[in-house]
Amino acid sequence: MEERERSPQQLLLTTTDPHLGKKRVKIQHISTLKDNYVWVIINEANHAIIIDPGEAVPVITFLRQHQLQLTAILITHHHWDHTNGIAEIVREFPAPVYGPAHENIPEMTHAVSEKTPIHIPHFPDITALEIPGHTSGHLAYDIQGNLFCGDTLFAAGCGRLFEGSPEQMAASLQKIMSLPDNTKIYCAHEYTQNNLRFAQTVEPNNKAIAERIKHVAEMRKQNLPSLPSTLKEEKETNPFLRCDAPEVKASVEKHAGHALNNKIAVFAVLRKWKDEF
Repeated sequence: MEERERSPQQLLLTTTDPHLGKKRVKIQHISTLKDNYVWVIINEANHAIIIDPGEAVPVITFLRQHQLQLTAILITHHHWDHTNGIAEIVREFPAPVYGPAHENIPEMTHAVSEKTPIHIPHFPDITALEIPGHTSGHLAYDIQGNLFCGDTLFAAGCGRLFEGSPEQMAASLQKIMSLPDNTKIYCAHEYTQNNLRFAQTVEPNNKAIAERIKHVAEMRKQNLPSLPSTLKEEKETNPFLRCDAPEVKASVEKHAGHALNNKIAVFAVLRKWKDEF
């Protein structure tokens, strides 16, 4: 298994500002609440974009400590653990708030829909993808191959179906799977170890899962995030992206107690199984 980069991750991105050209930005995490990650994208001029601030104080502290100028906030969906910090943060650091056009987020200033180009000064353009299932209007944000996907795709898992259907979630995951394999996956929770235990229960003969369990355990011992992963890694180890794999299908059918005729049926039973795991 490939060696995962440690946080902070250094990326060379191309901005839309011709005076800036190619510049390095950092992607760092702020741990909040029980297991949430607020992702922070920082350019060389100390401008920052933050994603899904469910809690204000750790974010404000981080911005002050690192002397960052908040340029924008991106929100993937309306759940409180992704939005509760917005109001207090923008009082201290006024900034535009981008979020799902089809969800109610009171502090939102820019409603975003599928493939809406987001132009934030001093940063590369960001593209939104609509990925409903966990919530009805859930978005992901793609910044040059770095996907901030909230609670739709997790490392080795996917989100619960609070507002959407199995068909919606499966379609959203398929949309993510159509991205390049080297896409880096930044989800919003540190759920990886539990997700991998479930993945191994579903697919016990998958060697990539066993290797990933060891790798993630070492990272967590060092108090490092298990993220980002890559889409390639998810395709190899995430059962929700592997519903057509023979062992996954057989395990899910055994759990259901009957044959399942298509991938959506397999996905639906798999998701319910994980809910009870």
